Amino acid sequence: MRFKILVIILVLSPVIFNCGYSQELEPRALTNLPKELNFVGLAYAYASGNTLLDPSLPLEDFDGQINSLILAYVRAIDFFGKSGKVDVILPFAGGDFTGIFQNTSFEDAYTGFGDLRIRASVNLTGAPSMNAKDFSEYKQKTITGFSLQLIIPTGRYNKEQLPNLGSYRWSVKAFYGLSHTWDNWTMEGFLGAWFFSDNNQFLGDATLSQTPLLVAKGNIIRSFRKKGMWLAFSSGYGYGADTSINNIKEMPLFLNLG
Repeated sequence: MRFKILVIILVLSPVIFNCGYSQELEPRALTNLPKELNFVGLAYAYASGNTLLDPSLPLEDFDGQINSLILAYVRAIDFFGKSGKVDVILPFAGGDFTGIFQNTSFEDAYTGFGDLRIRASVNLTGAPSMNAKDFSEYKQKTITGFSLQLIIPTGRYNKEQLPNLGSYRWSVKAFYGLSHTWDNWTMEGFLGAWFFSDNNQFLGDATLSQTPLLVAKGNIIRSFRKKGMWLAFSSGYGYGADTSINNIKEMPLFLNLG
């Protein structure tokens, strides 16, 4: 079948839910898919604790209770004979939060859309593009892949509030990954970086600038083929995103993503 739409309702999905939060571990990101397959996804998630929508804000003791609804569309594509995919993700969230910024406590609440995300991914080796008929013969071994995601500042933003659903700046996220499968086990590793434009309406008319955020991630996945299920253990670490507000340096950012 050349065109097929799957509607998936996922509760607390570790794949789609991470699109709005700093963890962003996303196991099985390199999984091969038959070309011209389409997915429409709808996910609900609840999170509490240190769950920032912008993973690079210079905040301390952040605590939030956040309800999220995430809409996603994914299309598998043929990229010069290699498998790939394009996905579009739009989160809608509401919640309340408290924290400390520059030794001052704050609390607030929000409801609205987050920033729109568009990503293109291609599997460079080990995952050729195939139609659904030939895909049944494919056995995954070692795959390498690359992804590039653009985060567009379409989300709700109030320059007097911190944090916000939107970031009021453009971001680009690039990742390179390696995946190897044997029997029912898969190991994955990723190296990547975030790049940020300036936000010139940060807490009024201040300018927030940040250096790139470097990230390393890993996943160990156990597949249960007869039941079509899998279980993943994921961990990651981020470093960088040194923050400057009006050219005055704040704190460097260290993220334990596990």
